[in-house]
Amino acid sequence: MPLVRRVLSHPARLVSLGFLLQMVVGTVLLLLPVSRAEGAPADLLVAAFTTVSATCVTGLITVDTATYWSPFGQVVIMGLIQVGGIGVMTLATLLALTVRGRLGLRTSLAAQADSHSLDLGDVRRVVLRIVGLALTIEAFIAVLLTLRFALGYGMGWGTAVWHGLFHAVSSFNNAGFALYTDNVIGFVGDLWIIGPLCLALILGGLGFPVLRELLSGAPARRWSVHTRLTVWGTSTLFVLGILAFWFFEGAAGGTLAHLPPAQQAVGALAGGVFPRTAGFNAVDYAHVTEETEAITMVLMFIGGGSAGTAGGVKVTTFLLLAAVIWAEVRGEPDVVIGQRRVAAPVQRQALTVALLAVGLVIGSTLVLMMLTDIPSLDLGFEVISAFATVGLSTGITAQLPAAGQVLLMVLMFLGRVGTITVASAIALNTRHRHYRLPEERPIVG
Repeated sequence: MPLVRRVLSHPARLVSLGFLLQMVVGTVLLLLPVSRAEGAPADLLVAAFTTVSATCVTGLITVDTATYWSPFGQVVIMGLIQVGGIGVMTLATLLALTVRGRLGLRTSLAAQADSHSLDLGDVRRVVLRIVGLALTIEAFIAVLLTLRFALGYGMGWGTAVWHGLFHAVSSFNNAGFALYTDNVIGFVGDLWIIGPLCLALILGGLGFPVLRELLSGAPARRWSVHTRLTVWGTSTLFVLGILAFWFFEGAAGGTLAHLPPAQQAVGALAGGVFPRTAGFNAVDYAHVTEETEAITMVLMFIGGGSAGTAGGVKVTTFLLLAAVIWAEVRGEPDVVIGQRRVAAPVQRQALTVALLAVGLVIGSTLVLMMLTDIPSLDLGFEVISAFATVGLSTGITAQLPAAGQVLLMVLMFLGRVGTITVASAIALNTRHRHYRLPEERPIVG
C-alpha cells in the first residue's frame, strides 16, 4: 500500500513504530496472570504505564515493582528495559550515521567505511558492537552488585545474582526500576551499591559514539566536537549536581543530615548522578528541599549524551546552545568549538529540539494543574521526569487521575523517541533552494 510504504520509508517513522509495537507486546505480557503476584488485580492502565515506562527506560511506576509483579513479570520488565535501552542506543547511532551519510560525510564510526552511505555491512557491525559493549558493561556491573548483595547483605547466591543482573540492566539503560519497595533508599550510604549503579548509568548515558572514541585511545585534543561536548558537559554537571545536592541535603533538616560524612558523600554522589537520567532514588524526593527539587529538575531536563540510554534534551544540545549565545555575545560570526565551526543547520536543530521540549513541558504541566490540586512544583517535577525519561518522583504518580497518567505515558514516549526522530527528521529533510529571498532584520529583545 502506498501509505504504508511512505511511512516505512522514513527511518524516524520506523523507529516510532518499532517502539509502539514493543509497548503493545509488553502490555499484553504484563496483563497475563502469571505476570502478577498472587492477589494483584489485572489493570490495563497499570500494565500499559509500566510497559511504556520500561520501554522508554524511565522508571516511573504506579505500583510497587517488588510486590505487584511476579518473578515472571519482573523478567518481562527487565526485557523491556534491555530492548528499549539498547534499541534506543542502536537506532540513535544508526540514524546519526544515516544523517551523516545524507550530508555527505563518511560513516567512520561504523568501520571506517569509504562509502558515503550506510550499507548493510555497516549496520551489522554497528549493531554487533553496540550490543557487545552493552552486554559487557552490564555483566561487569552485575558481578559487582552480586558480590555485594551476597557478601554484604547475606542474600542467597541465586537471589543475589538475580538482583545484581536486574539492577545492572536497569542502571546501564538508565531505567531506574528497582526490586525494592523504597527503590535504593536502603543503600544510600553504601558505595559498593551506589558506585556500580552510578558507573553503569554514566557509561550508558555517554552514548556509543563517545564510548567508542574514548576506547580508541585518542588524546583529548583530537576528540570530535560531539565527544568534547558530551564528556566535558557531563563531567561539569555531575560535579555541580553532587556539590549542590550535598550542600542542601547535608544541612540540618536535609535528607542526608542523619548520615556520617562518608555516607553523606555517597548519598550526594547518588543525588547528583541519578537525575542524569537513571531514575533511582537514594532519598525520598517528597522530603527534599525546594532548592534541591529545582536543581534536580534542571539536571533532568538537560539529561545525558546523545545516542545513549539517557534522556532529556541532551547535554550536547544544551552546550551547543550555550556556545551559540557566547558567540553572539562576543559578536563572532561563527560558532566554534574545539577548533571546529558548527554548521548553521545543526544550531537550528538544537534550538528546535530545546524549544519544542520547553513548550511540551510547560503545556503538560498546565494540563496537570487543571486535572489535580497537587502543588505545581511537584507537577513540574513529574512532567520533566517523564519527558526526560528519568523516573524520579515525589510520590505523586499513583495519585494522578487516569488522564494524568496517560499524559505521562505520552510524555515518556515523546521524550524517548521524539527527540531522536525530530532531530533526525529535521536533518534528513534538508532542502537546497536555488534562490534566496531578500534579507530583513526584525527587532529582537
